[in-house]
Amino acid sequence: MTPLPTPATGQAMPTALTFVQRFSSTPRGARLARLLVLHQLDAWGVSHGSQASDSVAVLVAELAANAVTHGRVPGRDFELAVRLLGRTLRIEVSDARGERRPLVPGVTAPAPLAEGGRGLLLVEALADRWEVLDRFPVGKTVVAELDLPH
Repeated sequence: MTPLPTPATGQAMPTALTFVQRFSSTPRGARLARLLVLHQLDAWGVSHGSQASDSVAVLVAELAANAVTHGRVPGRDFELAVRLLGRTLRIEVSDARGERRPLVPGVTAPAPLAEGGRGLLLVEALADRWEVLDRFPVGKTVVAELDLPH
């Protein structure tokens, strides 16, 4: 995947590829999101079964499951956007429940006997960076970034 040179300077332009799709807020929608992202990554040159592909599979599965479980509003879908920006893969999962925000990354851990909050420990472990952003006009977006190997 070599960037095309600009006609004027002969220098390479940065590559930015994007996949954006809305899915039903159901377990089936979350599964479909994971499968389609893995297919798209393979088309972009990130091979199935590679460490990066496996990490993205877990990240998308966890974030999509959280959107379906905790961010669901009846009749509203969740949105998944995956952007390949050079060697950084950015995963964005948006839902309609802005008032139900996950724990703050790197600051708040789930209580030892809590029934929830452990899935984001996977996100914390696999992603190089992650954060929660407000989504306008309603909702939130959880963003996870993964630095791909050269």
